Amino acid sequence: MKKQFQKVIERVILWQSRKGGQRQFVLLLSFVVGLLSGTAAVILKNTVYYTHYFITNGFHFERENYLYLAFPLTGILITVVFVKFIIKDNIGHGVSRILFAISKKNGRLKRHNTYSSMIASTITISFGGSVGLEAPIVLTGSSIGSNLGRLFGLNYKTIVIMIGCGAAGAIAGIFKAPIAALVFAIEVLMLDLTMTTLIPLLISAATGSMVAFFFMGKSVLFFTEYTDPFYLRHIPAFIALGLFTGITSLYFTRTTQRLESLMAKIRGTFTKAIAGGIILGIIIFVFPSLYGEGYEVLDAIMNGRQSDLINEGLFLPLKNQAWFLFAVILSIMLMKVAAMAITTGSGGIGGIFAPSLFVGGLSGLFAAKMINLLPFIQVSEINFILVGMAGIMSGVMHAPLTAIFLIAEITGGYELFTPLIITATISYLTIKYFEPHSIYAKRLALRGELITHHKDKAVLSMMSVKDLIETNFSTVHKDATLGDFVKVVTRSQRNVFPVIDDEMNFYGVVFINNIRDIIFDREIYDTTYIRDLMYMPSPLVDPDETMEDVAKKFSESENFNLPVIKNGRYLGFVSRAQVFSTYRKMLEDFSEE
Repeated sequence: MKKQFQKVIERVILWQSRKGGQRQFVLLLSFVVGLLSGTAAVILKNTVYYTHYFITNGFHFERENYLYLAFPLTGILITVVFVKFIIKDNIGHGVSRILFAISKKNGRLKRHNTYSSMIASTITISFGGSVGLEAPIVLTGSSIGSNLGRLFGLNYKTIVIMIGCGAAGAIAGIFKAPIAALVFAIEVLMLDLTMTTLIPLLISAATGSMVAFFFMGKSVLFFTEYTDPFYLRHIPAFIALGLFTGITSLYFTRTTQRLESLMAKIRGTFTKAIAGGIILGIIIFVFPSLYGEGYEVLDAIMNGRQSDLINEGLFLPLKNQAWFLFAVILSIMLMKVAAMAITTGSGGIGGIFAPSLFVGGLSGLFAAKMINLLPFIQVSEINFILVGMAGIMSGVMHAPLTAIFLIAEITGGYELFTPLIITATISYLTIKYFEPHSIYAKRLALRGELITHHKDKAVLSMMSVKDLIETNFSTVHKDATLGDFVKVVTRSQRNVFPVIDDEMNFYGVVFINNIRDIIFDREIYDTTYIRDLMYMPSPLVDPDETMEDVAKKFSESENFNLPVIKNGRYLGFVSRAQVFSTYRKMLEDFSEE
């Protein structure tokens, strides 16, 4: 059976290697990736829904329940055991992991990523982890695309397209929003917008969406056709909402990073999981609406059941106080970020997509209630809830277009298109002033591992110093005389000579242009030593350095050749001409339409 499968793969590879075959094959594969990733999204959503229903049957978010203290801890511990002893790999922060694979691993995602994050996120979220399913399913879809691309021997550029197709199919399957899914792949995963990229993404997004339609109808997360009319006189209010969501997005991003950093300082995997699970359980006990993803809560506030946010068991005497609802909305909005960061920081698996929508919905509700206290204006709370979601998503993810089209699609129309554009854009510009990178990209950017639409960096990241080392430079011993050196010169085609000892330790170089005035003076051949003629060049190159750093060294030094040294030992040289030639060839392959 395995041999037959291998023969099929070989025939497919042969077919797509023919003229015009690869383009057709990529389109076909994009359909398959969209079908598989959309199906995975439907399976995951239903699995979490029914597991969540089974565990919390009879729970009410407006009441406290002492099981809230135990469930999050249980879920995180089971997740940690699964990841640590079965998967044995880090599968958190799914979108950041995809960006890292594109930037530094030639688009390679491990095979277990096609299922591991689905299982782990199901456990985490069903037991109350305050995170979202979107990042795990995007990682799943992208892994499907990556592994299928590698199976059929596709090049780096095409594998990256397949990764984007998997992400687009997964988002379309979760939200039934193909345009938003397409924009997400381009805007968040930072793929180039070319026809070569666009058509496969469209096919995958449409396929994933159709899978969701077929199996779930309109029952995809939440769907509302109830929006109030948009009035031009409300534009200043939506501008204010953009500023408010931008500032809230900054709080979201920085609080998440700080809390995850604090959790990382706790030593011991299980100690961290227990500490995080206990803290999360207490938070959810006080604010039950923070249990799980939070889409039920969003549905409740969009349908006017805002009092469900109040924990009647703990705060019943204050329930009818108007000011207390404001305090609860603000508290839940802020605590959702803490609950999310503690979930992921303690070992739970999930993403920030759903929490950003949750915080955005509450931000919009809070802003609308505050504005409606003014005597001269009344705004629609449901419109503000929806537009607030776009504002926070735009700010946190640095993805205004994804936010705009997602909310437009889940509302079934484009009546809110203008306020969505206003709020999402202002929110993005506000946080961009303080944070140049999205929450997904910041970790990679701090380590210099992020590649955006910058093709120079993309191509350089695909090049390796080790592959460019030239070893045809004739060496000379550090104790050699000028006479010995002349003999080496007669056999060499280079004008630079590395100086070494018997153990290949590097001492410097002799540049023949520097000694032309004495090289033919036979009288000093036996009395002049190489150690008196050599010098230590600068800079040196380590074989593990990035090509971006090497290119910078060439630019700053203006040298034509740089020695490659590892732990003091000579390995060879990298030459400016070889680097440039390889770069040109890869850039042509990378940019080819």
